[in-house]
Amino acid sequence: MTILHVTLAEDPPARLDKALARDVPEEAALSRTRLSKLIAEGAVTVNGAVVTDAKAKVAEGDTIAITVPEAEDYDVLPQDIPLDIAYEDDDLIVVNKPAGMVVHPAPGSPKDTLVNALLHHFGGNLSGIGGEKRPGIVHRIDKDTSGLLVVAKSDRAHHGLAKQFEKHTARRAYLALAHGVPDKGDPRLMGTRGISAGGQGEITITSGLARHKTDRQRQAVFFDGQGRHAITHAKVIETFGTPPTLSLVECRLETGRTHQIRVHMAHAGHALVGDPVYGGRRKVAASALPEIAVAAVQAFDRQALHAAELGFEHPATGEDMLFQAPLPQDMAELLAAVRG
Repeated sequence: MTILHVTLAEDPPARLDKALARDVPEEAALSRTRLSKLIAEGAVTVNGAVVTDAKAKVAEGDTIAITVPEAEDYDVLPQDIPLDIAYEDDDLIVVNKPAGMVVHPAPGSPKDTLVNALLHHFGGNLSGIGGEKRPGIVHRIDKDTSGLLVVAKSDRAHHGLAKQFEKHTARRAYLALAHGVPDKGDPRLMGTRGISAGGQGEITITSGLARHKTDRQRQAVFFDGQGRHAITHAKVIETFGTPPTLSLVECRLETGRTHQIRVHMAHAGHALVGDPVYGGRRKVAASALPEIAVAAVQAFDRQALHAAELGFEHPATGEDMLFQAPLPQDMAELLAAVRG
């Protein structure tokens, strides 16, 4: 147990939780959410009196004591699952997640997840995140998408990384194999609502994203202020077929919403190869590609999407970090076939 003492500086926010979020030393790595939880648990005193209301009024010069309990063990089973580790230090780890692996345990997927594997890898050597000894998941990748993911090992890393993802300053670039060619010279594409021409050959897709009104397993595009704001930038890297019928596309996330790239590319009329949810039953014209390429595309059984690049500022050192992951074997073989 640690007791942290804080004296509110000049002109603090009127609410207790907001004032603490401003004045608690950064090295304490206590997020506003964590502070609110501690307040509700009676772990905070203001001028000697326990306060349990995060909205309580405070003023300059108030002395506040915060009792921070030792982190509890996390009730998830560690599992010895191999990890492809791109980088690791005391604060964070960057892993190259394989397709088919769920990131976090959930009803229906209680084990064999990335978190189960990380808990075994860390062997209990974890700082408390939100009061529990657990990996800090600050962003996710769909089960059947492969690629780079950063996970916090300490509260300060979790707080710092979460802030970067919230402000959209982290760099995330994906490689996708899409049906058709999303060319900004295409009148149909540029006439589609939410799509505009970007720089350096990019198109930009801007919309709201929210659950589909009738299918709760899907996300859907919305406009006029509905859904969560989402922006994807897409640029064609290579085309395949005569006439071009497939394209390798770099998709750069400005925001990070559930299924964002998959939904946005489908909205643009360029669904990802193999996408079972948003790709429909779209097929490749047999006349456009060799028979072996058509067969490879039809047999690909997941969305052809890979988180190839991840960049962020190290939350402890301030260093600019940039990581790249090559295509996994199944996507590399698919590209080889369509290049055939």
